[in-house]
Amino acid sequence: MQTRQPFGPTQMTPTTTQVIGSQYCKPSPTSLEIVRTANTFANEFRVYDHNSVFTLQSASFSVHKRCILLHQGNPIVTLRRKRMTAHNRWQVFRGKSDQIRDLLFSVKRPNKGYNIFQPNTALELEVFLAQNTEEKVCEFKIEGNWSNGSCEVCSVQHRNIIALMNKHAVQATGSDNFVVRVEANVDTAFIVALIAILCLE
Repeated sequence: MQTRQPFGPTQMTPTTTQVIGSQYCKPSPTSLEIVRTANTFANEFRVYDHNSVFTLQSASFSVHKRCILLHQGNPIVTLRRKRMTAHNRWQVFRGKSDQIRDLLFSVKRPNKGYNIFQPNTALELEVFLAQNTEEKVCEFKIEGNWSNGSCEVCSVQHRNIIALMNKHAVQATGSDNFVVRVEANVDTAFIVALIAILCLE
């Protein structure tokens, strides 16, 4: 995917972008390493941040796919895919809950969708925070392609890129390695959850 500049030059986030928790917001830019092994149970997905690690755990095999994102083995959010919707919506809840009162944000495809006959084209997703019930304008946008190993997360309000992912290497074991740069004061757990959804798409 070619890097777009729809929001102007990349700049530091002027305010803290906290969605999951303040403990995941750091005062300086952070580099995350993603390791994904395909053709394994639930496609093993791990994200390393210095000495800590995020992992993705399959929670069920129902029509609505559910995965739990863990940090250091502790569940922090549940990713729930609603297949029977026009935009193939994902909902993200706090902890292991799937109750609407614990909804943090939703992710869906815009109306133009994704061309399944051109799998190498960029996939665009819109992110709506829970309090944005009308969903007229999203708070964040994701554009990326897992096959090409590139992804950017943009803040619509501040018109800047808050996280950027690029493929680092393909290992002999069949795992893909990616590096994600998360800007200062941005919730790294939120970024990891978004990239996990992109991976699961």
